[in-house]
Amino acid sequence: MITAERIADLIEQAPGWALAGLTVPQERLRADARREVAEHVYSALYQPLNVETGQLPLPL
Repeated sequence: MITAERIADLIEQAPGWALAGLTVPQERLRADARREVAEHVYSALYQPLNVETGQLPLPL
């Protein structure tokens, strides 16, 4: 489930350089940092579910 709290936690877990980069004076570096944080949040929210690899799929 996507909630504001979950998104806030994911932003906090983003790479440190990206979080620090959000405050630098250079626009290009801020844009790179924004993209990195966004990719981190997006991939964490929409990654495939962990499926146990030892379990065989059942035929339908």
